[in-house]
Amino acid sequence: MRAVVQRVKSASVTVDSEPVSEIRAGVLVFLGVAHDDTATELEYIANKVANLRIFEDEDGKMNRSLLDTGGAALVVSQFTLYGDCRKGRRPSFINAARPEAANALYEQFIAILKQQNIPTQGGTFQAMMDVELINDGPVTILLDSDKQF
Repeated sequence: MRAVVQRVKSASVTVDSEPVSEIRAGVLVFLGVAHDDTATELEYIANKVANLRIFEDEDGKMNRSLLDTGGAALVVSQFTLYGDCRKGRRPSFINAARPEAANALYEQFIAILKQQNIPTQGGTFQAMMDVELINDGPVTILLDSDKQF
């Protein structure tokens, strides 16, 4: 499982010109699910997102997490995080999970964050989405359950 986590002042998702979700301060999470991901990878990434100390404390140091700040999360499914561009010019998505499996883990990811009392919203799975954000910092963190980075 992979995630791109961006600290935001606000973020929103629109589908077919209709608002789907919107958050204020917190994180925008683009979540990619691999074909072999399980609950183990899911819990690792969800807990990492909830506990990442990427928000400033009173001294201006990144020492606070979503749990500490009461920030929100907007989670957007992003199978292209598993695009392999090492050969040729067109990405291969062979490592991305099939839609049924990916959607189940995506929904569970959102549920885990909500269980931790993080206000969490999602995009629309398999839809063409317009994602808007005001990046705060900018702060962008890459997470990978295989710890490749």
